[in-house]
Amino acid sequence: MIGLFLLYVVLGAFAGILAGLLGIGGGLVIVPMLTFAFMWQGIPYEHILHLALGTSLTTIIFTSISSFLAHHKRGAVRWDVFWRITPGIIVGTFLGAWVASLLPTNVLKAFFGVFLYYVSFQMITGKKPNPSRQIPGNAGMFAVGNGIGIVSALVGIGGGTLSVPFLVWCNVVMQTAIGTASAIGLPIALSGSLGFLLNGLGAEGLPEWSIGYIYLPALIGIVSMSVVTAPFGAKLAHTLPVPTLKKVFAVLLFVVGTRMLWSVFAG
Repeated sequence: MIGLFLLYVVLGAFAGILAGLLGIGGGLVIVPMLTFAFMWQGIPYEHILHLALGTSLTTIIFTSISSFLAHHKRGAVRWDVFWRITPGIIVGTFLGAWVASLLPTNVLKAFFGVFLYYVSFQMITGKKPNPSRQIPGNAGMFAVGNGIGIVSALVGIGGGTLSVPFLVWCNVVMQTAIGTASAIGLPIALSGSLGFLLNGLGAEGLPEWSIGYIYLPALIGIVSMSVVTAPFGAKLAHTLPVPTLKKVFAVLLFVVGTRMLWSVFAG
């Protein structure tokens, strides 16, 4: 148990840096790592992905706050965009958590693996949307928020991999897009955590120290370090070659995605 808790602490340190540096909330790393850790613990297979997603989103509550405060100090958060997209984010993420609770582990694993391939391809190619339009109206922002929220809940992320490209497409400068995405991660995490908590209440076979689909030992271990390292990651985002780092991270995502898919089809 101590060894696993230390793993959660190390994972939290890594996730916090990623939250600040890349604006992704760390969920792309937290979910697969928790999946493998839960398998080692012998947690019932049918609950593994649900617990990983719910716990990941709950950790992002803390990493997002720490990260967006650091970005806000640098003037890199568009609060007007945040407030307009938040209603759609809340509805979409809660809906996504409900859908995820109904899906079996293998379906969620497959979806997550394919999503990692998508993110990996996006990072490796360096493809960026052409900044060819402006921020849409309230209806458009609600629809976009819904889409980002649903997908974020299904893969347990803070939404940065979706919201950053959208904001860049809408002529928001990259560093400001990353900072704004870190703030958007907060309503995603709050709504998604509540959804997984409520939908996991009463589920049979959950491990001790679980509240719904949130596993407290992993949550505490990850958060204890992520809130410390997130501001450091935000600082690095303003000094390091982020595009190059994203390509390196993309290779890791491809490997992890392959491992996730292999575990589904190899049984």
